[in-house]
Amino acid sequence: MRGRSEVAMLLFLASESVFFVMLILAYVYFRHSPANPAGAGPGVLDVPHTAAFTACLLASSLTVWLAGRSLKRDRQWATQLWLAATVVLGAIFLVGQGTEYLGLIDKHVTIDRDVFGTAFFTLTGFHSFHVFAGLVALVVVLGLAIAGDFSPDRRSAVSAVSLYWHFVDAVWVVIFSVVYLWSLAG
Repeated sequence: MRGRSEVAMLLFLASESVFFVMLILAYVYFRHSPANPAGAGPGVLDVPHTAAFTACLLASSLTVWLAGRSLKRDRQWATQLWLAATVVLGAIFLVGQGTEYLGLIDKHVTIDRDVFGTAFFTLTGFHSFHVFAGLVALVVVLGLAIAGDFSPDRRSAVSAVSLYWHFVDAVWVVIFSVVYLWSLAG
């Protein structure tokens, strides 16, 4: 049975899903828009680079799951280790996203230059904001783990943060598929 914080998180994630669906649909629509004839397109994306930091984000879903499993078994040290690993992997993803943005800006692909840039940076930036928010929540949970402060209410909060993190990862799988892998098809 789910606790209140988990149910609240699931409701929040349902609302966030709507935002992401709309942004993904906008990206698909504007990907090769006639309003963007001379602008950049998905061919400028560095798929192998992005795949490398995507692997880190996907691995972080495993580490956050292992943290929750360790917490249920009252293995405090393991919980701390897996939460710290999740934070590090999530941070690697954000740094990778930042380096990608810098590379695109060097190629004159920006949010205000053309429709592709606007759709790309809005979609991936919205996701990056969610990753950052998830990292903040994970650092708070890690702090609680280090302090050994896990009452039953706080254990439910760990589960809620884990749900959020899995959501962020699942959304990225869709974004990576639509934005990056589709770019390989031309």
